[in-house]
Amino acid sequence: MGRFVAGEAPAVDALVAGAVAEIGAEIEALRVPNLGGVVLGGGYGRGEGGVVVDGAGERLSNDLDFFAITDPGVSADGLRRVADALAPVSKAWTARLGVDVDFVVRTPWRIKHDEARVMIQELVRGYVDVAGRPGEELFGKIVRHPPENLPWTEAVRLLVNRGVGLTLARTSADGAFAERNVNKCVLGAGDAVLIARRAYAWRAAERAAALGWPAYDAAVEWKFRPKKGAACAWEEARGLWLEAEKEVRAAGRRSGADGRSLYQAARWIVRRRTLGDLRTFGQAPVLRVLKKLVRVVEAGEALPEPLRKDWMVFN
Repeated sequence: MGRFVAGEAPAVDALVAGAVAEIGAEIEALRVPNLGGVVLGGGYGRGEGGVVVDGAGERLSNDLDFFAITDPGVSADGLRRVADALAPVSKAWTARLGVDVDFVVRTPWRIKHDEARVMIQELVRGYVDVAGRPGEELFGKIVRHPPENLPWTEAVRLLVNRGVGLTLARTSADGAFAERNVNKCVLGAGDAVLIARRAYAWRAAERAAALGWPAYDAAVEWKFRPKKGAACAWEEARGLWLEAEKEVRAAGRRSGADGRSLYQAARWIVRRRTLGDLRTFGQAPVLRVLKKLVRVVEAGEALPEPLRKDWMVFN
């Protein structure tokens, strides 16, 4: 098995290894103030990167997601300066590799604050050191939660993000974009169900085995080796998403996780400067966004601009 990719693809594995080494050297040479360290996360960071195989050979299929962790106590201006310093590296390597090379810049406080989220839990379990201090030091204070303890709101968040992608895919003139988002919708719906069932697993193959959805199996295969055509039709993906939403909502009601509070009401008011729908007032903002989104997905409508804004604020 490769270090960066799922399955056997030595050429792509070597390409990522070389890119990571060169990017690391470039970052070290920049001597960016307040930058603690950089790691490669995402699919390639945990050894589940995808590979496109076509007549031209093998090539990268998904983005390279780097996480840049600042020193403790960095201000908002300091955070922006770190991002600005890394932007030319991102731009140059995106052009060179033909996939997005992204740097997510976070403070140690923000990583700790978000430690219960799927993204952070997967990051601390699967990354590659790139520059600066190693991940062992950067993530030393992050608690590794068992997958069955992931918060219910992570399932809701997955449904929101993948439901928006599915809605955008329906009207997109970009066939590749539409196929990718239909595929992501199936994966997100399945992952949300597993979180709600407290049966999530850190590896895609383990999740597929636990779920038992043929469409999810096909989506995992598509993720690792993308090909022409989505893993399933748009209508099937919508049906799976709607069924997943029902199961996730039911799990929230049983556990009481979907309750209301003044804190959640304040979050919505402060960030959206409106009360919003009074029927959902006081519920977690991401749940309020989901409830709006369900009606759009059911009707097969385009994403309304106010809902897009809600999603951008609370995703």
